[in-house]
Amino acid sequence: MEVKEKRTLSEFNQKLKLKGFNVFQIEDDSEATRTYSRKDFYKICLTTGESKIHYADRSFEAEGTVLFFGNPHIPYSWETLSTQYVGYTCLFSEEFLQLSDHSESLLKSPLFEMGGTPILHVSEEQRQYLNSIFERMIDEQQSDYKYKDDLIRNQIHLILHEALKMQPSENYETEKNAASRITRVFLELLERQFPIERKDQPLGLRTAQDFASDLNIHVNYLNRSVKEVTGKPTTDHISERIVNEAKALIQHTDWNISEIAYSLGFEYPTYFNNFFKKHTGATPTSFR
Repeated sequence: MEVKEKRTLSEFNQKLKLKGFNVFQIEDDSEATRTYSRKDFYKICLTTGESKIHYADRSFEAEGTVLFFGNPHIPYSWETLSTQYVGYTCLFSEEFLQLSDHSESLLKSPLFEMGGTPILHVSEEQRQYLNSIFERMIDEQQSDYKYKDDLIRNQIHLILHEALKMQPSENYETEKNAASRITRVFLELLERQFPIERKDQPLGLRTAQDFASDLNIHVNYLNRSVKEVTGKPTTDHISERIVNEAKALIQHTDWNISEIAYSLGFEYPTYFNNFFKKHTGATPTSFR
């Protein structure tokens, strides 16, 4: 039995889009397997129970109390396996945390890195301390205090620093080839951008450098890994996917060529026309 997260989209939108954060207590769902799939915000979860976490191409069996760190740029999912499951979740945007000093270095710490270990085992003493921080965040979130956002940022920092002092539970991790891991994450990030559904939101990641920056790795390392695993350069994968999406938009929407070009991240329609003709042998207009 699979039960999706019950919170409504409007509830998320109200707190996340306006404030850039949301903190809530995880309910105890009897006889349920819950899959967490919201990936557009950073996530910190403190949970007690039995679960299975899929992070990039790795899987972790978690039992007892664990602290999990989710990066919106790295695909992951979470299955709750036990019937007794409790804890807290904090979702926040990069922009929200970056309003404070030193936040960028914390977001680039091993807690959120693709090659790091996103799960930490938590002792009972640590659980009680972290519980108190989450409870304070929930109280502040519901208060009318003028500077509550600053307080919540400080409390997120406390959790991050406490986690950095912990020893990662390396026994959770099954090592796999680094090139395969990077390639899989790159391909999932590429595919996640499609299909294009709005003509006023241009494609965010269009170059190998864009993807490398999102993954916090050097572009040469990304290119080497993708070429090693797939036999094709990173740019070929990106171009092929954009061409396929362009064909679909040309054939199945009433958007004009300029709108399609913009939605696919091209600054000028001429650039899109040249790109499309190079890869298909036809102009967008003649293809339509």
